[in-house]
Amino acid sequence: MSNSPESGTATATQPNDPNAIARQAILSADRAVFGYELFDRSLAADSHTAASDAAMLFNVLSHADTEVLLDRKTIFINCTHQTLAGAHLELIQPDRVVLEIPPLPDATTDEIEERLQTLADVAKRGFRLAFDESVLAQPYASWLPLATFIKLDLTKITPETLSSLTRLAQSKSSAQLIAEKVETAEQYELTANLGIKLFQGFWFAKPVLFSGQTIRPAQANIIQLINLIRKQASTAEIEEIFKRDPTLSFNLLRFINSAGFGLSCEITSFRHAIMMIGLKKLFRWAALLMTTSRVGNVPSAVGNMAVVRGRLMELLAAEMLPPEECDNAFVVGVFSLLDTMLGMPMNKALESITLPETIVDALLHQTGLLAPFLELTKACESADEVIFAKVAGELQLTNHQVNWAHLNALAWAETLAD
Repeated sequence: MSNSPESGTATATQPNDPNAIARQAILSADRAVFGYELFDRSLAADSHTAASDAAMLFNVLSHADTEVLLDRKTIFINCTHQTLAGAHLELIQPDRVVLEIPPLPDATTDEIEERLQTLADVAKRGFRLAFDESVLAQPYASWLPLATFIKLDLTKITPETLSSLTRLAQSKSSAQLIAEKVETAEQYELTANLGIKLFQGFWFAKPVLFSGQTIRPAQANIIQLINLIRKQASTAEIEEIFKRDPTLSFNLLRFINSAGFGLSCEITSFRHAIMMIGLKKLFRWAALLMTTSRVGNVPSAVGNMAVVRGRLMELLAAEMLPPEECDNAFVVGVFSLLDTMLGMPMNKALESITLPETIVDALLHQTGLLAPFLELTKACESADEVIFAKVAGELQLTNHQVNWAHLNALAWAETLAD
């Protein structure tokens, strides 16, 4: 078991790409995908730390490859013992996640025993645990009953040793065995004949790299969010933080609608998301976002413009649409610049988040109920009098109504920046 995929991956990445994650399929004998192991490719193999675990966890929950998250397959994630003792794992719905636990090099039996309670607590919360072949050694005997999977690294084990380890694992535990780093047909046949039913390696599938596009909220807004949560602020007060920072709201909706969070219903409003996630998990999420946040290349003016758009569309929609559509109008406005924030086409940006059809229609196709409000909002920005007059007339909004809403949106955005 390693914290980086086998060398010679099929897809290259930029050095030190902080969002680089590789996945490699774990397959059954009939080549069906059982799950994916995810690797942090932004670090060298010996640089794997609790901090890097937290960063990758954030990417997996909120920014990872859509196929992995929506395919409902089991996700294998390497982690340190420090991560097991931390609070970040509380954000994960454990039923889909296997935590790969490393051995403790040069540890005494007492040191190994000291970790047992933490492992047992994590397993009790519903996480499945995977160990490498070290767990079959006598010093790790107390860990063995906690193993759901045991990974046997064929680059470290001779065929003779593999046979004896397989028999030992089959007699002493109920864990499923995974033959790891299977690179030839001969190795596959050997492991299959020993009764191993799960396989990972180049002979089946090389790791595939994907890079989770991220946008980071302003540190000040994350800090204020954390402070509001600690003060047990109202849902309305907390919602205001998300309304002022489109990147923060984008991250929240991606996270709460991700497979990792485990909800069966779709969450499309900030208020609903806050109520569903609860203050405790919201605090953990904000803390994790804080630890992995960094200064991006997106000018602050872009985020401010998105906030103005959202508020203006909300105010204009309030003149003629029901409250739920006003919420959707706000989302259309704040997400209308996601392509600029993420540096990718809008259709690609929206692949990672589930939104109501009216929002998607407006953002992608400039059609539907909310599209004219977005067009009018853009006309206000550009001072395009022709488009302004045309769309305002179609919506039966007077110049006074639109100008009042625009001034209020600008003033509201200014108060949020204070």
